[in-house]
Amino acid sequence: QVQLVESGGGLVQAGGSLRLSCAASGRTFSSYTMGWLRQAPGKEREFVALITWNAGSFHYADSVKGRFTISRDNAKNTVYLQMNSLKPEDTAVYYCAARKTILKWDYWGQGTQVTVSS
Repeated sequence: QVQLVESGGGLVQAGGSLRLSCAASGRTFSSYTMGWLRQAPGKEREFVALITWNAGSFHYADSVKGRFTISRDNAKNTVYLQMNSLKPEDTAVYYCAARKTILKWDYWGQGTQVTVSS
């Protein structure tokens, strides 16, 4: 069982930056691929970024490439999402998730709100 708790969301002006954190419980955190997904009002949840268990591989949605950076610290059981050059269209609830296989995300956090004003 893995429990995930996000933090770091808030209100920021367009062009600004935020850093999201996701703290995980459980001894097996380092064996999970970790990801960030987001859901804007009236839209379906969408993939943002993921990082494999050993940080050997990263994937980003085209909409955030070059602006967002995902990282992890397995010693601290934490995954981060550094978001730069934020745009109003980045406004959403951001969720941290963990998975063992590519079939599905096994665990989810409660989400943290990010609002970007124009």
